[in-house]
Amino acid sequence: MAVSEVDLGHLHRCVALAREGLADGDEPFGSVLVDAAGQVRFEDRNRVKDGDETRHPEFEVARWAARNLSPAERASATVYTSGEHCPMCSAAHGWVGLGRIVYAVSSAQLVQWRQEWGLPASPVTPLPIQELVPGAVVDGPAPELVEEMKQLHRPVS
Repeated sequence: MAVSEVDLGHLHRCVALAREGLADGDEPFGSVLVDAAGQVRFEDRNRVKDGDETRHPEFEVARWAARNLSPAERASATVYTSGEHCPMCSAAHGWVGLGRIVYAVSSAQLVQWRQEWGLPASPVTPLPIQELVPGAVVDGPAPELVEEMKQLHRPVS
């Protein structure tokens, strides 16, 4: 399935959350969990600035869903996110049994940008979501949002 106009609306909210995180001194990532009826059930942004590198919004989505949704509700939900899941978040998504994932930019794009800017590599090898969760339904990137996300990730000089 391609990224639809409805998907883009939710991805724009993810980008707004990423911008909010960046404004608060954090990394620019945001995620939204939407149920099968199209209702936003949970949203969050990155919160790693205080040293807990596990405070990714995709991980928080999985934790919230495990506590608040039935297995059937989780399987029919969609996770929208500004950046493709890291391996930790992909694993959490798979273990909790969440449904479709839609992302604005891929891990490969983020790696390429960091290399262009001369930044160090991530301490965790970036992998496509399906390498960790083979049955995952994943759509992205959304070309309409790539340049905006690149600007959010660009280091301040």
